[in-house]
Amino acid sequence: MAINWVPDHIPPEMVRDFSLFKSPGMLPAPNGDPHAAVACVHAGPPIFYSPYNTRDGRGTWVITRASDQRRVLQDAETFSSHRSIFASALGENWPMIPLELDPPAHGIFRSLLNPLLSPKRAMVLEPAIRERAVALIDRIAAAGTSCDVMKEFAFPFTVNIFLRFLGLPDHRLDTFVGWAKDLIHGNHLKRPAAAQTIVAFIDELATKRRKDPVDDFMTFIVQAQVEGRQLSDAEVRGIGVLVFVAGLDTVAAAIGFDLAYLARNLKDQELLRSEPDRIALAVEELLRAYPTVQMIRVATKDIDFEGAPIRKGDYVSCATMIANRDPAEFECPNTIDLARENNRHAAFGYGPHRCLGSHLARREIVIGLEEWLARIPAFRIKKGTAPITSGGHVFGIKNLILHWS
Repeated sequence: MAINWVPDHIPPEMVRDFSLFKSPGMLPAPNGDPHAAVACVHAGPPIFYSPYNTRDGRGTWVITRASDQRRVLQDAETFSSHRSIFASALGENWPMIPLELDPPAHGIFRSLLNPLLSPKRAMVLEPAIRERAVALIDRIAAAGTSCDVMKEFAFPFTVNIFLRFLGLPDHRLDTFVGWAKDLIHGNHLKRPAAAQTIVAFIDELATKRRKDPVDDFMTFIVQAQVEGRQLSDAEVRGIGVLVFVAGLDTVAAAIGFDLAYLARNLKDQELLRSEPDRIALAVEELLRAYPTVQMIRVATKDIDFEGAPIRKGDYVSCATMIANRDPAEFECPNTIDLARENNRHAAFGYGPHRCLGSHLARREIVIGLEEWLARIPAFRIKKGTAPITSGGHVFGIKNLILHWS
């Protein structure tokens, strides 16, 4: 791989040939496990510079230690979240809210949205979540002894719950998932088109809800007030786009990685099947082992950080899949221990921007595994197939074909 341009202030000895998008020997990863491939960075320096680690051609500093990632993610004054990732694909400059806002504006909008995704709200949604899981799995079980678990369960399960939350029609599920895949995992031609389509859809939905309010998320947003005023069109769009995109890929991918692990490890699969009370704790370990998100921050000033000369404007990567394999943080980090306790994993991030939807995501994953293990006998990855995984800002999995008898 030819070396991309490296800024003059970065010492050559701190540059490494590494990328979460595509790196030699990583993607496609052995046995469909990109997380294990990424863990190799812990054999090297705690921070280094990669010229390849974003989609937009800019390099990033890569923070490998979990403790250092926490320092970065908790210091919004030095490491800003404002990048306009989505809008930049359209040549625009509005933030996804609250993800790309820094304090104090971040806290204002976070307080507005917190009640909608609180633990209490997740409990209210639990009967509908379980009902959806049971219906899908029973249909799969009745149809035969094999399925494409992403297409037939993970996406229809998680996205349906999300669409109910947003008040969107379930019959467009495949369309919405297609938009998200093109945006998150698509090439440079598909991403701008997907971004434009999603923005147009969110704007149109907001206009409809202003004229004809119903009991759903978008109606709440268009009617909400912050600091005594209604939200602007750009603020409504920034919230709507973030929630729309965040709900269409990450939880489904987590369930896919979890089921792939259990398909390869029949003893753990049988343990959770025979002792379902263990599933909630096991999910925390699976979240540690198979997180999906890389977070990027932008330096707001020059700083020497653990020997790295970070300068204003530099990108800084805090990848959950790296932090969660840190041997200084977790004993035997590459071993999956479903009984691991005091599991301080980074799957949902750290600091003020910790994932707003973490409570709902946890319940979906736990319920999905509970009902799958209760209804599907011992399963393996179908002979002659292998999971197809993808890297990037969000790790994904597709074509996971499971078989049981």
